[in-house]
Amino acid sequence: MNVTMLLDMAADGFGDRIVAGFRNGGLTASRLRALASGAAGRVRESGAEAVFYIAVNGPAFPVAMFAAAYAGVPLVPVNYRLGEQQLGRLLANHPKAYGIAEEGQHEALLNAGLSARTPAAFLREAAEAADRPGEGDVQADPDATAVLIYTSGTTSEPKGVVLRHHNLVSYVLGTVEFAAAGEDEAALMSVPPYHIAAVSNVLTNLYAGRRCLALHSFTPGEWLELVRAEGVTNAMVVPTMLARIMDAPGLDRSVPTLRALAYGGAKMPRRVIELALSEWPHTGFVNAYGLTETSSTIAILGPDDHRAAFTSDDPEIRARLESAGRPLPSIELEIRDEEGRALPPGRSGRIWVRGDQVSGEYAGHGSSVGERGFFDTRDQGRLDAGGYLFVEGRIDDTIIRGAENIAPAEIEDVLLRHPDVADAVVVGVPDEEWGQRVEAVVVPAAGAALDTEEVRAYVRERLRGSKTPDRIACWPELPRTPTGKLIKRDIVTGLAQTKQTMFAKSSTWM
Repeated sequence: MNVTMLLDMAADGFGDRIVAGFRNGGLTASRLRALASGAAGRVRESGAEAVFYIAVNGPAFPVAMFAAAYAGVPLVPVNYRLGEQQLGRLLANHPKAYGIAEEGQHEALLNAGLSARTPAAFLREAAEAADRPGEGDVQADPDATAVLIYTSGTTSEPKGVVLRHHNLVSYVLGTVEFAAAGEDEAALMSVPPYHIAAVSNVLTNLYAGRRCLALHSFTPGEWLELVRAEGVTNAMVVPTMLARIMDAPGLDRSVPTLRALAYGGAKMPRRVIELALSEWPHTGFVNAYGLTETSSTIAILGPDDHRAAFTSDDPEIRARLESAGRPLPSIELEIRDEEGRALPPGRSGRIWVRGDQVSGEYAGHGSSVGERGFFDTRDQGRLDAGGYLFVEGRIDDTIIRGAENIAPAEIEDVLLRHPDVADAVVVGVPDEEWGQRVEAVVVPAAGAALDTEEVRAYVRERLRGSKTPDRIACWPELPRTPTGKLIKRDIVTGLAQTKQTMFAKSSTWM
């Protein structure tokens, strides 16, 4: 199967149901197919080899995704916040692309030799051509590239992740039942279109028959108002969004229609999820862990697991509130040491995964999948005795202090438990004596007068001296991508530039 077959099934099965946009004026499944097919004709006429989408979320995005598929070319959604040089480098990879861009990005596309139209103009063109749908539409080979998503580049230059039709369809079929959603169900997507979650949300909600709408810009108040106004039943947020919703004073946080809230993309502070579980007892929470290279989610901590962990007196079960849950039935997951040997529960190592939805392929670099079909996520983690996965951060983020490997996530977990800390990150910075030293940046909780030396003492009481940050800096906020990922290079650079002098002496080494 390919992704257009998912749309065809939806249009044939519940064609009059609104599946994209607001309940007043949104696109039905049949209209989405007609627009996508019409737009595909324009893409083919242009001779394009890709559809380059550099715009905010909205109805144009699913139309562009399926238009690209019907035209037999990949969709390339790109960060609309990129600077001119970064965007220029990506555009150079796609010299024969059909461009859809916001007003401010037109010039960059034109300078690269591409034609460009706004999302509104793209939809008008699609509507004009929709009276002759199906002319020349391609039934894409399942092995053809459906979407090419560039990694966020938070630690290195962005790489283009190749997601083939069979990868995406495997994910959808493995996680959603066809037409399973009720006609009243609506999903609110709060991630930009260049994130894998945006792609997977369009596909899974369409296949389920659930209306999917997008949030263009986020404030806690606007998010809550939209949930109530549109009768949103399912939503997805990144942890920083949920923290702001829970922490904003004076808000009406009632969400009577919200049945399910998924979160992911970054570490969720335990304080925040516990607040949310208390605030919305009628809502089922899902922690979704996945990567672009795996076509989205590969492990989930479901609603029952959240409530069981939240109410349990058993420390092992309660700790699962900070886990990523268990792998999907379609995913095989192993924790391996540096020599590639599988590790037993309780031991930390690299997370390796296998499954039909796993791509592990990069444009221009080929596949990173091993002989047995397993992909190295480059994340560090462990499984507990019940098979729950605890993600401990990127292998690349490991701090090597002397001869000891230190996982920043372990220290961040302790920092985030401090009542005066709202957000925290731990990084390694160069040190002549130890190779690297441990430094942290914390964001104070609202109204808190943070004492960084007291926070250091708090960490040292709970972890040994070598894992106590040598310095803690206090910032008003941490640099993150729109999808919640920390931009570590900016943090290291900021620490190097700061004039604070809260360095601990080498006697902290134990």
